[in-house]
Amino acid sequence: MDHEAIVTDGLKKRYGSVTAVENLNLTVRYGEVFGFLGPNGAGKTTTIKILTGLLRPTAGTAIVAGHDVSKDTLALKKSIGYLAENPFLYNQLTGREFLRFCGGLYGLDDAETTRRSETLLEMLDLTARGNDLIESYSHGMRQKIALVITLLHEPVVLLLDEPIIGLDPRSARRVKDLLRDRAAGGVVVFISTHILEVAERICDRLGVIHQGRLIAVGTLNEIREQSRCKGSTLEDVFLALTREAESDHISSLLEGGAQ
Repeated sequence: MDHEAIVTDGLKKRYGSVTAVENLNLTVRYGEVFGFLGPNGAGKTTTIKILTGLLRPTAGTAIVAGHDVSKDTLALKKSIGYLAENPFLYNQLTGREFLRFCGGLYGLDDAETTRRSETLLEMLDLTARGNDLIESYSHGMRQKIALVITLLHEPVVLLLDEPIIGLDPRSARRVKDLLRDRAAGGVVVFISTHILEVAERICDRLGVIHQGRLIAVGTLNEIREQSRCKGSTLEDVFLALTREAESDHISSLLEGGAQ
């Protein structure tokens, strides 16, 4: 297996005159927890949807788990696990019924689906509620059952949009430990989050996107150097980077208007 799990080259996405992602060049390796950070509207979710094959890029390429996201969509979906920020669930099914349904979609037999489901339900403290209708689940429980579904077919690439949102501290810790365990087994975990403390604790490397452009990438110490915020928390580094990028953007607009 190639060490590079995600490779983007000149990736762009435009909606009419609006640019959501601009010239994104990024490489993420297997076994890595990569945090993808940015303000609201920076292009994080758009990028993830391109990497899952749900959106076609306007220009550039993206290779995920060895598959071109614009061409090999079926093979791609077998290799990745995608957790949306607001995942869709079938409310009139129980947790276990939904897992059996999803296992069938991935071509797993009933015995294997049950084995994997029970292991994951136990990990996320859902065993006792597995036979309850999903409509009765709290927000945190819905988030956890969605994560179980994401992991069920044992994908080699995990693309997670805000996986910790809505979880109580105990559940958040279990999810963080689970993700680190998957990375230790060679899976790449690509996680978008606004919870900077989570990113600081579990991510091996970080990328900061602002107005569709990647403005910093590296370990926390490396992006501290890029932001000239040595010894600072990730929150301080993030604010410094985005503030500088915003200032540069405004300056370029003013210069363009003066011409």
